[in-house]
Parts: sequence; C-alpha cells; structure tokens
Amino acid sequence: MAGKNDGVARVAGLRYWGAADARVVVEAWKDSGERLSEFARRHGIKARRLGQWAKRLESPGEGMAFHPVRVVQAPEGDAPRGEPIEIVMGDGRSVRVPPGFAAPDLERVLSVLGAGPTCC
Repeated sequence: MAGKNDGVARVAGLRYWGAADARVVVEAWKDSGERLSEFARRHGIKARRLGQWAKRLESPGEGMAFHPVRVVQAPEGDAPRGEPIEIVMGDGRSVRVPPGFAAPDLERVLSVLGAGPTCC
C-alpha cells in the first residue's frame, strides 16, 4: 500500500493531471474503501477534482471523438466564400476558421491546442 500512497502523494502535488495521473489517485481511492471526501481530505486533494476524474475514467468512450478531415484547396481565382468553420474542443475551447484559411496555419493551431493541459 505504501507504493500506492507514494503515487498519490506525487500526483496530489501536481497542478495538472493527465489521465494516467488521475488513474493512480482514483484507483487508490477505490481500493481504500474510504468515502471520496475522506480520501481527498487526507491526501490534500479537492474532492470535486477527484470525483470528476473518477467519472471521466469510468466512461472514457464518451466525450471528444476525432473524425477524419480532408483539407482541399480552392481552384486558383476562386474567392473564398461561405461561413467560417468553428471547431469546439472537448474542454470547451473553440477555434473559428475563416473562409480561405491556410491549412498549415490551422494544423499548427490545433497542434498547440492539443498539447495544452486537459484538466484540473
């Protein structure tokens, strides 16, 4: 059990948790048999944070999904037309892409957004 507590102590001190970090804490909490609030208080973790991660890890198939997208370039001389495209990320952030955007620019923006913190 000391190994699990060491892992919980390490993760509890992190500002941002990834899924692997959260899984360490959630599994330790479930193995402890304690109420969520008791476990969180004992480890200096916000109970709400632990509860949200527990819920997220129970249903990993829900939420954000990726779909294949093909970016095509308009023929020369065609003016961009149409409405902007809005991409909403799983955490609520959004990117609005105007007609006539440069695909490499969009790829860089999405790459930066994907590398950012995912939660809590």
